[in-house]
Amino acid sequence: MDLVEPLTSYPGPMDPIVLYDQEQHVSSAIWEGQDRGTLRCHEHTSKIDGWKLTKKQIELVTKAGFGHFRLIGQISLNNPLISALVERWRRETNTFHLPHGEITITLDEVARIIGLRVDGEAVVRDNSMSGSHMEICGDLLGKVPNSDAKEIKGGMVKLSWLKDNFSDCPKDASNEEVEQRTRAFLLYLVGSTIFATTSGNLVPLLYLPLFKDFENAGKYAWGAAALAFLYRQLGKASTKSQGTISGSLTLLQCWSYFHLNIGRPELKQDLSHQFPLALRWKGKLNNQAKSDVVMYRQKLDALEPTDINWTPYANLDGSIPEEIRGDLILGKSRTIIICMDKAEWHLPDRCLRQFGLRQSIPLDVQRRESKSNELDTEIESSKKMDLELQEWSTRHQNIVRGVVGGEDVDETEYIRWYSKITRKKLHRQAFVPSQFQESVAEMIKIQEIAYAASTEDLSLKNKVALEKIKAVVDRFLANRIEGFKALEKRKRSSEDDLIDEDV
Repeated sequence: MDLVEPLTSYPGPMDPIVLYDQEQHVSSAIWEGQDRGTLRCHEHTSKIDGWKLTKKQIELVTKAGFGHFRLIGQISLNNPLISALVERWRRETNTFHLPHGEITITLDEVARIIGLRVDGEAVVRDNSMSGSHMEICGDLLGKVPNSDAKEIKGGMVKLSWLKDNFSDCPKDASNEEVEQRTRAFLLYLVGSTIFATTSGNLVPLLYLPLFKDFENAGKYAWGAAALAFLYRQLGKASTKSQGTISGSLTLLQCWSYFHLNIGRPELKQDLSHQFPLALRWKGKLNNQAKSDVVMYRQKLDALEPTDINWTPYANLDGSIPEEIRGDLILGKSRTIIICMDKAEWHLPDRCLRQFGLRQSIPLDVQRRESKSNELDTEIESSKKMDLELQEWSTRHQNIVRGVVGGEDVDETEYIRWYSKITRKKLHRQAFVPSQFQESVAEMIKIQEIAYAASTEDLSLKNKVALEKIKAVVDRFLANRIEGFKALEKRKRSSEDDLIDEDV
């Protein structure tokens, strides 16, 4: 069944029962020619490799649950690819809506790609420590940031302050100092990667008490929290007013490389033995030529079911450590994942093909609360958190089942249903920015020729015609410039709005 509609037809959804927030989604703006271009991608990993950890520190980092994750460090981001993927993300379902079905980042993929445990206690605020932010820094780090030097802003501390003061542990450091410097590294690590915010060089101090006891820190489901945080950031970035994104973009990009042959670098050698799997994309890679966001958008629009590798890890599980292997079952858990006071639904029943199963029509999605309803009282918020924690506690009882898939499995009913509820395409030929920019450039050339032309030998009629040409070209270019200015103003405004919403 061909679901591709003519370029001039309405791209959907025909039935808004699932994608009820279409009007706010970036795809609505793109279809009308209001292209925001490439997102500003915030992941502050450029200086992670500059930390020098002692053997004792590495042991503590491993005990806290980040032994594998710390190996990843910096991976070069493809911002246009990430931007195109975000345009396909739907916060109503926490999935990417591709032309022929939904796909998402599942819990087991977090464990595989970045090496964090996805089973364990939910990452929520630790209220066992009392005192001000300064006092908590003094207790757990042995130093306090200077507010006059703007090393701390509200409940957030500068990443640069952490690196400048804690990145080089002396050989003769006491056990207490080793632990303090290790906590600083862990705070820096999560603040620059899985919990990176759009506020720039800052990390929330609310994560610091979770590293008070390293063994207890290792009991948290850090991978589940990382995914919840990324889901939330993807949802924000998919709205048409936003121009930036944060969170574990390394996870997002590597996930895309495994499933989609779009913008994927060529591997120079067989790295299937490495763990975490993100390590295969670290360092210099072949064929890293980047397309612009429009080209990636077109490629995503043109995807056929056979262009997607739904189950890319079939021969890669041998490298997974034993302590993580048992977590993989949670990839099929229909549950709530939590990061501090933010909770997101993890819905593998919408992406059964990722587990080699036949895709059926999934359960209805629960509508998100409107902003007006999010302003709950403290008691209501507490009840909501209790319900979310209860849902997470039953994660092993909510494993989705299904029929084994394959080429001969009939998914006609699902395809028919999906074609009605999804946004089929984002790209419309009439509004291709790259081609549009070319036309602007050509109009500028026409403008230059028109103004350079001599009118001495022209008749009155031709002089009037030339002036009309000048006026048309001037008006065209003036409108385009104003449109671009408005778009940039809207993007800058959205970035300011996001700073206080990340935590």
